[in-house]
Amino acid sequence: MQFSLPRRRRAPEPIVPMINVVFLLLIFFLMSAQIAPPAPFDLTLPKGAGGDRAAPADTLYMDAEGRLAFNDARGDAVLAALAARAAPDAPLQIRADARLEARALARLLPQLAARGVAQVEIVTAAK
Repeated sequence: MQFSLPRRRRAPEPIVPMINVVFLLLIFFLMSAQIAPPAPFDLTLPKGAGGDRAAPADTLYMDAEGRLAFNDARGDAVLAALAARAAPDAPLQIRADARLEARALARLLPQLAARGVAQVEIVTAAK
């Protein structure tokens, strides 16, 4: 009786190098992505008519009590930081809380104009 030797199976292809490449790509895309910074205050944006999305710009945050935040500046330092912003010709986006009184926003606009801000955009939420 003659038994044949069992066929040798091919070794499975290693999957570890592919996993390494996938993780490297994941890390690359996470590192190169531009992630928007979180808002410094908890804001509820006012409702507005849906329009074109505004281009990314400098963003001034204003909460319901009238506190201001721009980049790392808070409170009174905001107006000085706005005067020294990198792109003074770019429009300034204002993200104001829906509960903010319109008078407080109206009082802010001449102060912004005095600091060289020529164009503002008020960001609203879609209806």
